[in-house]
Amino acid sequence: MARWIEGEVIANHHWTDTHHSLRVRAPAVPFQAGQFSRLAQAIDGHITARPYSFVNPPQDEVLEFYSTVVPEGPFSSRLHALAPGDPILVAPRGAGCFTLDRVPDAPSLWLLATGTALGPFLSILRTDEPWQRFRRIVLVHAARHRAELAYRELIESLPPALTYLPVVSREPCPEALAGRIPALIASGELEQAAGASLTPNQAQVMICGNPDMVQDTARVLGERGLQPNNRKQTGHVTTEQYW
Repeated sequence: MARWIEGEVIANHHWTDTHHSLRVRAPAVPFQAGQFSRLAQAIDGHITARPYSFVNPPQDEVLEFYSTVVPEGPFSSRLHALAPGDPILVAPRGAGCFTLDRVPDAPSLWLLATGTALGPFLSILRTDEPWQRFRRIVLVHAARHRAELAYRELIESLPPALTYLPVVSREPCPEALAGRIPALIASGELEQAAGASLTPNQAQVMICGNPDMVQDTARVLGERGLQPNNRKQTGHVTTEQYW
């Protein structure tokens, strides 16, 4: 199998000066919702690649990736500057284990994301599986600033079983909760806003994003009796660090 397939940028939507969504037309790339790909370009004569989660569901013909510019990151800056018609290399298949088939059943599914880690959850939510398996789904998206709460129109178009809770940490935002996800869980504010319980007999939780958030949130949930879900044990908390 070829290491890379050739794709073409068809759109690059800039949400902010640093956050953008890249849409790519490429030959069929098999993957499961929640997985990531690798995007690559030739830089100074060498192929440079970075992982990016799919935002689109597997059935879509156009691939989509939600990204942010990393300070002093030459690849992310080049990605941000791409225009329709520009070439880009894509890995020939998806990778990663952050998928619903590894999550046990429960009355409710909580999806907790920071920043661009919203991407894999949007891919999952645009498939049939979560709506068939869980009565309630709570999507929590935490960002530093209101402008970084991307994909609002898409989120609002999802089925009514979804509760969407934005969180903003660095400026007042009347339509969002304030602070960090771990603190909002510890205080009970997140459950109150969702109208659902984060308890072992009620919830499965998927966490994706900033490693500090992932670690701190898993710790707070562990204090409530929600245990890690991984290859070694069946639990309640499935995690993915986003860098």
